[in-house]
Amino acid sequence: MASTDFPHGHQYFAGAYHRGSGETITRINPATGEPLLEIDTASPEQVDAAVNAAATAFGPWSKLTPAERSGHLLALADEVEARAEQLAALETAQTGKSIRMSTEFDVPGTIDNVRFFAGAARNLQGLAAGDYLGNSTSMIRREPIGVIGSIAPWNYPLQMAAWKILPAIAAGNTIVLKPSEMTPGTSLLFAEAAHAAGLPDGVINIVVGTGPVVGEALVRHELVRMTSFTGSTAVGRHIMALAAESGTRVHLELGGKAPFVVFADADLNAAAHGAVAACTINGGQDCTAATRAYVHRSRFDEFVARVAELMEAMVVGDPTDPGTDMGALISQAHLDKVDSMVQAAVRDGAQVIAGGRREARPGNFYRPTLITAAAQDSAIVQDEVFGPVLTVLPFDEVDQALELANDTPYGLAASAWTKDLDLALRASAEIQAGCVWINEHIPIISDMPHGGYKASGMGKDMSQYSFDEYTNIKHVLISHDTATHRDWQDTVFRAR
Repeated sequence: MASTDFPHGHQYFAGAYHRGSGETITRINPATGEPLLEIDTASPEQVDAAVNAAATAFGPWSKLTPAERSGHLLALADEVEARAEQLAALETAQTGKSIRMSTEFDVPGTIDNVRFFAGAARNLQGLAAGDYLGNSTSMIRREPIGVIGSIAPWNYPLQMAAWKILPAIAAGNTIVLKPSEMTPGTSLLFAEAAHAAGLPDGVINIVVGTGPVVGEALVRHELVRMTSFTGSTAVGRHIMALAAESGTRVHLELGGKAPFVVFADADLNAAAHGAVAACTINGGQDCTAATRAYVHRSRFDEFVARVAELMEAMVVGDPTDPGTDMGALISQAHLDKVDSMVQAAVRDGAQVIAGGRREARPGNFYRPTLITAAAQDSAIVQDEVFGPVLTVLPFDEVDQALELANDTPYGLAASAWTKDLDLALRASAEIQAGCVWINEHIPIISDMPHGGYKASGMGKDMSQYSFDEYTNIKHVLISHDTATHRDWQDTVFRAR
């Protein structure tokens, strides 16, 4: 297992590690229940020091050419790639996810993201210069905002750090990132890799601590020009309220309750495999995970039987074993929450077809779970479980399926399974979500935007569209009129 030792502390700012001067948190290994590491957290004064380091670095970094920033990011990609094995092992140690997820999904996805933004840094475009008003030329400038304060979650610590850091710095900003206090390790190693790759001190800074202490100090800091947050909808709304105190820009990627709609003509075996993978990825601790399947009544029993068969065959256990399909959940408290939601659904009349139980072993292990006979307005259908739990409900008509798919407060991701092109296009248009997959569920790529509708947030991660969050748009108008008094000025005062 990876070393979790950070002898110089769990804070990284101004190009160096620092020992936190706040409280110490004991992190428990999700897979064993044994202590994993002692995390020293930041004080508000250290948050201030990190923000000031980012503010000092902003001027020189923002003045680099796109090509120069791109070069730094290409060097960072090489450095992250050289540390791939270390990063994967640490990601599994701190989260409990399977080593296959860390090795084949998290780390390669992060490297690809760095390389994407290295290219995107050279493509910060606006409208072409043109004559939109007589005797003048207008053009658009995209300019960096300043210091970005970002808060990332515990489910994908490395990838979420990259999603926050890369578009911000590629656009010329500097950043202070607060990873989850439960999973700070790979974010710290990412910042360390950036330093080794030659990025200037203060461009990337990491502060570790709890939301009420470190998170709020970061959001409220007078030098922070934008807050980007990924996490629950409830906390996102609180952050939005904090940012409103100073009118700071916010970008929010919040909760999800993704529908998985299986129409009558779908390839049932493909849909069943897709549902199991999309429900259990990362232990179901994924905002885009498939959580509620709506299946045409004529295929309902067949779908349920096949999904149950696949779930029962999954290997749940030691996350460091390459043969393991699904590792541990993040904490004992979260395991209790997932199980309590399943048991509450059963008390309300739902039926557990597969799983619905903890694994009889140390650690936070829960079997992949399939539930039927739940009511559409029940908590198990409406609320975010954030565990390996799939609820399946039948539908009879297309209109009903699409209505049910939209019948939660969330709108982050969804999928529709059909061989009918017209039906696929209709579903993609009518389902209210930031991403709609057709005959697929989960793949996310650096080139395409990620973000939600409704209670799932606002703004986009990844892709060129993310630069809309991390840049100011400036209109520059150059007049070519040589007259002393312009015609439009007559509406204000007459020439004399």
